Amino acid sequence: MSVPSATNEAGAAPGKYLTFGLADEHYGLEVLRVQEIVGLLPVTRIPRLPSFVAGVVNLRGRVIPVVDLRLAFGLSTSEMHERTCIIIVNVKRSSGTTTVMGILVDEVSDVADLSADAIEETPEFASNVDTSFIKGVGRAEGRVLLLLDIDKALSATELDAADHAVASALAQSPGQESHDSEQSAD
Repeated sequence: MSVPSATNEAGAAPGKYLTFGLADEHYGLEVLRVQEIVGLLPVTRIPRLPSFVAGVVNLRGRVIPVVDLRLAFGLSTSEMHERTCIIIVNVKRSSGTTTVMGILVDEVSDVADLSADAIEETPEFASNVDTSFIKGVGRAEGRVLLLLDIDKALSATELDAADHAVASALAQSPGQESHDSEQSAD
């Protein structure tokens, strides 16, 4: 009798995933990487940043960069609606630091508890297609979920652009507290 491993080949571990929608697709994000979910807040756009950086929000006195995940993934833009929200996540950077940022999504669905049997490896595509940000593919309640590795969903350059948004916002309004960017204990 074989014992299932704690993670599959792609690295997606069984456990709880926050599920959300972008366009007509469903995604999952490890619950432990989510700090909170907030409704759509006023986003301050920072000039000269890439279009996927929606801007910054003031979340209880903290300036936090917000990335429009639709645009970061190359999807078409969409009108904001009552279900549009921001998921505040902790992103571990290759430098070892952790950055708190928001990801703008169409809607948050629920929390899915995925067993090892419900998670498969990321399918292979052409060699020039980067799927490193997808940890695996999950199945929950008849839906297929792309399980994201939030640390790889944005490149270092994209994360630097989000940091620049915060720096610009802080330069324009002194006295605001920056987003968390601290050394990771891992």
